[in-house]
Amino acid sequence: MNLTEKEVLSLLKAEGKELAALYKQADQVRQENVGDEVYLRGILEVSNYCKKSCNYCGIRSKIKNITRYRMDTTEIIQACKDMERNKMTTVVIQGGEDAKLSKEYIGELIRKIKKETKLAITLSLGDQPKDTLIHWKNCGADRYLIRYESSDPDLFAKAHPDDDLTTRLTFIKTLQEIGIQAGSGFLIGIPGQTIEGLAKEILFCSSLNLDMIGIGPFIPHPDTPFGIESNPFDKEVFFKVISIMRLLNPKAHIPSTTAFDAIQPNGRNLLLQRGANVFMPNATPQKYRKFYQLYPNKPCIDESGDDCAKCVQGRIVSIGRKIGTDQGHSLLAKEKK
Repeated sequence: MNLTEKEVLSLLKAEGKELAALYKQADQVRQENVGDEVYLRGILEVSNYCKKSCNYCGIRSKIKNITRYRMDTTEIIQACKDMERNKMTTVVIQGGEDAKLSKEYIGELIRKIKKETKLAITLSLGDQPKDTLIHWKNCGADRYLIRYESSDPDLFAKAHPDDDLTTRLTFIKTLQEIGIQAGSGFLIGIPGQTIEGLAKEILFCSSLNLDMIGIGPFIPHPDTPFGIESNPFDKEVFFKVISIMRLLNPKAHIPSTTAFDAIQPNGRNLLLQRGANVFMPNATPQKYRKFYQLYPNKPCIDESGDDCAKCVQGRIVSIGRKIGTDQGHSLLAKEKK
């Protein structure tokens, strides 16, 4: 489906019957293109050390009142085995930009996970050199997730004082060129964003032809420069964005991200009924979860991995969906072969 900027803006302002029709259409497009399976991708937050100082992030380097940690290899492998037991088919290795998570260390970790499990591997470890990405792909990495957050140069610069938008967008293109499934997306309501700017953002993101589109609401951590900022949009806009993205990207994987539960009870359930088809449970060992709070009121930090998995499975079944049993690789990547 093609939509003009004016049409996207109109959908972002939809209410009543028009809004209900948007959600229904998004769910239908989802069902017709990616099916009823919901793929479980366990997030493993392996390190909260980060050299960057993004102005909204709860693990930014300049925050001092935080307990820093790194999971060791044994813990990571055991967590991956627990994921398999709990019907997850992908591990998302996530962390800050931590120098100790080196090219060689992560490469060897990928090999061990592939040897001891059947999990697909997504990496989310920030900006990396091209040769590092190629090495990780050769070791067995399947996907990489890195948000660009905003395509507006001014808004990006304010949020990311030590990053560069052009470099970030080039990174995404590099992933696509070397054959790693690319996931990216933006923040809804980043300070300075207008509803018109949000419409432009939706169209820009769709133009990237991403394998996975990860989008969430802007929720600033209180101990950051953006901590006093508020989101300019009401929560319904957040759900509208996901539905519109499904209309524009019928075959992309779109996760129901954790932050939606932070803004509304059962928010992730609603997303699965409004276009999303991936659920990303927190698989981080319980003793570390409270130290990896990118934003306040993050759900599930007091649950064990098993408890979280059981809850997620129940949520999926309760809305009449099925748990995906394969690795859920990109449909777009399959078409390119």
